[in-house]
Amino acid sequence: MNNTLDRIRKQLKHRFDAIDNIHLKRDLLNALPFWVGAFITGLVAVLYAKLFAWAEAGTRYVYHHSPESKWWFVLLTPLCFFIGWWLVNRYAPFARGSGIPQVTAAIDLSNPRHNYKVNRLLSMRVLGIKILSSLFVILGGGIIGREGPTIQISAAIFRQINRWLPGWYPKISKRNMIITGAAAGLASAFNTPLGGIVFAIEELTRTHLNFFKSALLTGVIIAGLTALNLLGPYLYLGYPRLDNIPIWMVFVVMLVAIIGGLAASGMGEAILFIMRRKERLTSNVEKMVFPLVCGLLIALLAILVDERILGSGREIMLDTLFTENKRLSWYVPVLRVLGSILTFSTGVAGGIFAPALSAGASIGAVVAGWMYLSDTATNLLVLCGMVGFLTGITRSPFTSSILVIEMTNSHNIIFYLMMTALLANLISNLVNRHGFYDQLKSLYILEIHRTEAQRPPVREKQEEGETSSNQST
Repeated sequence: MNNTLDRIRKQLKHRFDAIDNIHLKRDLLNALPFWVGAFITGLVAVLYAKLFAWAEAGTRYVYHHSPESKWWFVLLTPLCFFIGWWLVNRYAPFARGSGIPQVTAAIDLSNPRHNYKVNRLLSMRVLGIKILSSLFVILGGGIIGREGPTIQISAAIFRQINRWLPGWYPKISKRNMIITGAAAGLASAFNTPLGGIVFAIEELTRTHLNFFKSALLTGVIIAGLTALNLLGPYLYLGYPRLDNIPIWMVFVVMLVAIIGGLAASGMGEAILFIMRRKERLTSNVEKMVFPLVCGLLIALLAILVDERILGSGREIMLDTLFTENKRLSWYVPVLRVLGSILTFSTGVAGGIFAPALSAGASIGAVVAGWMYLSDTATNLLVLCGMVGFLTGITRSPFTSSILVIEMTNSHNIIFYLMMTALLANLISNLVNRHGFYDQLKSLYILEIHRTEAQRPPVREKQEEGETSSNQST
């Protein structure tokens, strides 16, 4: 195996040395790490999506296997929550949660002074634990998604490739590699290339796009095409009917935006409040009991109230958009929000994108049911609810709008969606001008500084020397 790889390497080096154009050779060397990272990202994203779908299907199978089988969740959900929490707590503490705040924290720390700390946020160990923990949690019915974890996983892949570059290799920005990895992850998770690019510009970077636009575009394209060729051409959701919408619906859309913004920002504040209170837990027994109790509460709510509290919520979006089951009870959005709070506050790995989209969809469906609206008007409110709730969590109105547009090919209602995003963003800023991700990012950076300050200074110098010998920011 090693001999084969060595022959391939020598053959490639021979062909590369035969190129006379120095500028072309330099551009190829600069682009190659991004191309390799994007290809691997697409493969990993597809594998993760398949595993996640199988785990979620397993949840539905256990629940519906027999009239009594749903009671197994009284044991299954707490057990899966505990395993997911234990994996993160024992092996990779910064694999917990969505993954997007960790990526933004890594971008901020990607400088000569703090770059050695980024490994706590983005590493192969974090990648593995992120996948394992989230799969256990979704199998137990946890209210999580795979999109946020895919972003952190992809950023970790790009960073690892950057670290593997030999010392003689042209210097490539660590920050740009992480940003491109995150954008490629989002594009491959949702099959939304524009969403990945807008996400990188709006959420991740303060660097002018001109400095890395080629790398960003190629990374998104290659990762997206890899996922597309393996999964086939698809929309994340589909093509909902959106014709014959009366002009007065703009006022109902504004109502949905306000409710979505308030609910999303309130959910984020509740999660942060519980996380801060959890820091007062001192004994290991208390820390272990917390995820067990949260899992038990979710299981009881699913059994006694409504099973739609379980999982990512993608079925809610599909039902309200593409079936006749467009009417939801008022408590479904409450369950989705409460389930997200209970799941994320435990410290397990899992994304918040899909739960936010499903909570917003349920809000739109409930409001449409109150007013006995037509199917097409209901579809409009469902999509606007998705945009409004996601904006309230991420504080990225343009990313939220573009994602929903690309997921449903709903370009004809783009103005409704953007109006919803901007209004929900305004409402959320009134609740707290610091978004959920921003507050988490600050907490992670403080935690890293606090824990790394206790490490021996010799190790710090060794890691700084190791990273700076390869490339600079």
